Amino acid sequence: MEPIFYIIFSIIAMIWITKVALGKIRNLPPSPFPCLPIVGHLYLLRSPLYRALGKLSARHGPMVMLRLGARRVFLVSSPEAVEECLTTNDITFANRPRLLAGKHLGFDYTTINWSSHDDHWRSLRRLVTLELLSSYRVRTLSVIRAEEVHHLVKKVMYPRVVRDGTMEMKSMLFEVVLNLMMTMISGRRCDDHGDAVMTRRFMEIVQESFKVMGATNVSDYLPWWKSVGGKQLEKKMMALNEKWHVLMQDLIEEQRRKTVVKELEKKNLIEVLLMLQETEPENHSDEVIKGLLQVLISAGTYTSSVTMEWMLSLLLNNPETLTKAHAEIDKCAGEDRLVNESDLSNLPYLRCIINETMRKYPAAPLIFHESGKDCMVGGYHIPSRTMLLMNVWAMQNDPNNWEDPKKFKPERFVGLEGSGNAYNYKLMPFGAGRRRCPGENLGMRMIGLTMATLIQCFEWERPSNEMIDMTEGIGLITPKSKPLVVKCRPRGKMAKLLSQM
Repeated sequence: MEPIFYIIFSIIAMIWITKVALGKIRNLPPSPFPCLPIVGHLYLLRSPLYRALGKLSARHGPMVMLRLGARRVFLVSSPEAVEECLTTNDITFANRPRLLAGKHLGFDYTTINWSSHDDHWRSLRRLVTLELLSSYRVRTLSVIRAEEVHHLVKKVMYPRVVRDGTMEMKSMLFEVVLNLMMTMISGRRCDDHGDAVMTRRFMEIVQESFKVMGATNVSDYLPWWKSVGGKQLEKKMMALNEKWHVLMQDLIEEQRRKTVVKELEKKNLIEVLLMLQETEPENHSDEVIKGLLQVLISAGTYTSSVTMEWMLSLLLNNPETLTKAHAEIDKCAGEDRLVNESDLSNLPYLRCIINETMRKYPAAPLIFHESGKDCMVGGYHIPSRTMLLMNVWAMQNDPNNWEDPKKFKPERFVGLEGSGNAYNYKLMPFGAGRRRCPGENLGMRMIGLTMATLIQCFEWERPSNEMIDMTEGIGLITPKSKPLVVKCRPRGKMAKLLSQM
């Protein structure tokens, strides 16, 4: 028995020594010890993942090479390293890793957020940029955004459900963004026919999708795991995939049944896509259209609504900041009209609050890419097909990048504008590089107008003397663990105007 043990031990030791030697020869980034056989560094992962990875970076440095099962992962948590990855090596890291979430919730890796950097991805990106998110389109839809925010104000004034004088804001904030996206995509709101059931269906499937995408799927790192029964998470993804297919196909068929002829500028996105399907059927199949709609509805709604919920929570825990925001908006818009989108450029402190919210609680705390070829980052060799994992949360909460990062301090952004490379990659809530979120302009306008209007119209209070719970939930997009519950009443100076709505 002893000889067999020694033989096995010797083989493992030789493999480990060989890997260490090769790593030194190729000058790979530092790696935590020990890297266990088979599982590698999987044993180090905890929830929430971005915090666990942040601790690893604090211990081993801003560039760390992990071996997660059979997959090599390059963990980056410094602005300098991220900048090098997304500028010098932008094309090299323009791909996405092949994870099971991309197969089942990314329509077999064909959606704009899961597709490889190829002609298909460029076609989708161009289509979304020109037909939905161009500066012209975003400006022309300002009236729709204002209407949706006014609908929200009415719902806050006359909520459907009130318990002990409080109301839950998570669903309200989700609904206002969902109705905007649905109007842009299909030409109608979920609420057009009092369709509260449809709104709930979308909210449930979006939340569940991001929750399972944010879970660590062992099969992504140990492919054989599925053969020994590890398929629970994949089964959930497959069930969600079926739900998405049904919902998106229903939207497409609804547009096909319409016979009204419109000018191109007045067409909604599905009408434009169906028109392109007639001329380029191979590039605009129903599957491609469904995948595009799914991304726009899920990412377009959840990131903005989650950010607004975090922002309102922070304001309730920091009433002095809320008082300053009230004063700025009152000075700009007065009390005879509601704040509008053109006012946003004159509300710099509001923009500071939004930036500080996204710094402390980035909607997407981890961003992942994959290298298409060997490259060098920070003097280290990064092999081809290495997953790049950028810890946005760690960078935005690092005392080396931000003074007193645990403190909510919007004033730190006074006099500064922009995001991403405007802050030397210290703040990048929308990502950076060629895969930067194309909906940034639309998202910032919607968040700005919605929050400015809610601040202008209402006095907001915590349900009790206790501070709002700021515990993070689980998911690829990070929600609050407990939905925000508030007390609010119309502001006295706005009562006359609100009574006319």
